[in-house]
Amino acid sequence: MTPAEKDKFLDVLQGVHDFYGKDMSKFAVSVWAMACETFDVQQVSKALSAHLMDPERGQFMPKPADIVRQLQGTNTDRSLIAWGKVLDAMQRVGAYSSVCFDDGVIHASITDMGGWMQLCRSKTDDLPFLQKRFCDGYKAYANRGDVAYPAVLLGEHEISNGAKGYRSAPPVLIGNPAKAEKVRLAGVNGPKTQITHIASNLSSLLRLGDSE
Repeated sequence: MTPAEKDKFLDVLQGVHDFYGKDMSKFAVSVWAMACETFDVQQVSKALSAHLMDPERGQFMPKPADIVRQLQGTNTDRSLIAWGKVLDAMQRVGAYSSVCFDDGVIHASITDMGGWMQLCRSKTDDLPFLQKRFCDGYKAYANRGDVAYPAVLLGEHEISNGAKGYRSAPPVLIGNPAKAEKVRLAGVNGPKTQITHIASNLSSLLRLGDSE
């Protein structure tokens, strides 16, 4: 949930409390915010509406655990939809072109699997295993609020051209173009995991430790 969505989330939450005739305390707001911070406000709103209309559970005020339970199931659905989008791009775009999906979580998940080029060149027999691995990774990242991902998933042409100092064509945008462009702008250039080498400063660190 983005900071811009917080006000809308509070409005939805207040509406639910009003519906059940309950006061909304600061403590309740903080618990709800922590429970739902990794989900889109649209998802939370739909889950709350589904609870209100449930013939059995709808007679009781929803708890954060009730909504999170629904949303985690939604993440499973989202991971399968995302995998379908990836498969389509693998077949229609392929390993040569760099790509940018309209979902940064897809970038993070594919990067963990070795990158776009390697994924596109996987064997057909390996697809069931790759689907499970992708979906597991997608759901893990979807439950986090701060996901670092590469701005672009590099294809063979860009990797080869970069090594020779040549420019490459812009990435192919997969899915909603406007959202894909936002993913590109919000992503990091280079590896998504920061690695720091301290060997060159090791002697000074040891001297500092000896002096204490």
